[in-house]
Amino acid sequence: MGVAGVLGIVFGSLAALFVLIVVGAVMIGGSSGSDTTTPIAIPTYEPSDEESDEPAPTRDDEPAQEQEQETADPPAQPALNTSLKNNTMYRAGGLPRLTCRAGNASIFSHGQLKALILKTGKCMDRAWRPILEKQGIDFSPPGYAIAAGRGRGACGDYPSAGSMVPYYCPRNNTIYASTSAMARGNGNARGYGQIISWHGGIISMMAHEYGHHVQNITGLMDSWWSATLDTGSQNTKLALSRKMELQATCFGGMWMRSVAASYPVSTANRGRLFWFYGQVGDHPQYPRDHGSPANNNRWFRQGWEKNRTFQCNTWRAPSSTTS
Repeated sequence: MGVAGVLGIVFGSLAALFVLIVVGAVMIGGSSGSDTTTPIAIPTYEPSDEESDEPAPTRDDEPAQEQEQETADPPAQPALNTSLKNNTMYRAGGLPRLTCRAGNASIFSHGQLKALILKTGKCMDRAWRPILEKQGIDFSPPGYAIAAGRGRGACGDYPSAGSMVPYYCPRNNTIYASTSAMARGNGNARGYGQIISWHGGIISMMAHEYGHHVQNITGLMDSWWSATLDTGSQNTKLALSRKMELQATCFGGMWMRSVAASYPVSTANRGRLFWFYGQVGDHPQYPRDHGSPANNNRWFRQGWEKNRTFQCNTWRAPSSTTS
């Protein structure tokens, strides 16, 4: 089995474990509760001079002939950096403000929710494509498989037994989701719609899954997997997984902010989103692979407030913010 196949199995398994995000969440009536979690993560990374988007200045004392040669034959674009800490995508900056209206879609209608997922997925393409291509990163959109009940994807069943979460499969670059599971839950797993009935909660989670696609096409996912294979420590593997997941959450926060004016995300619904991300994450008795509720809130707000890819560099962040 190739790397992509192995990654697919891993992400399918992680998706099944993510049922824990709704375990221990407060009941439906709490969806209008106030935000009491710690706000934004402290920025821990600034691009170095060599990563600046500004072109290098030309020295005044260079011979004119050399300057003309440089103009005629620009240097070849440097190879992309696919590492975790210094990835080329951290130079991409922020997502542009986009018009992407959600309308009044009901999360309890398969047809309406599926249409909204596919529509906002196109908006995510429009947001991410230009800033990644500007850095020389080849962009391709993810595929979608959205079922009313359940189905079988390249990385396994969706939803998996006892789970309600969508998952991204790097094996075929596809996001899989069950609308009924996300809205109403599956077995003992409560759905997102039972925590926050506004469709922005589910769409923000789809933006998280799209964040995994961004990680895949920029090489972050391959670098994460290599680091995971290189360690024999289970605690280190879990720590790497948390950084991966929290980074995707930060990317999701960036996108929700980019469409906030047109979606629209009202002040009240912004508060509900922040509160929502204070409910999801690793809970006691479950593997610590997605980050605590407080840190899920922190990194979603980091993406929302800062809207810069380098501000989502969880690989340089203090361990206290990725625990």
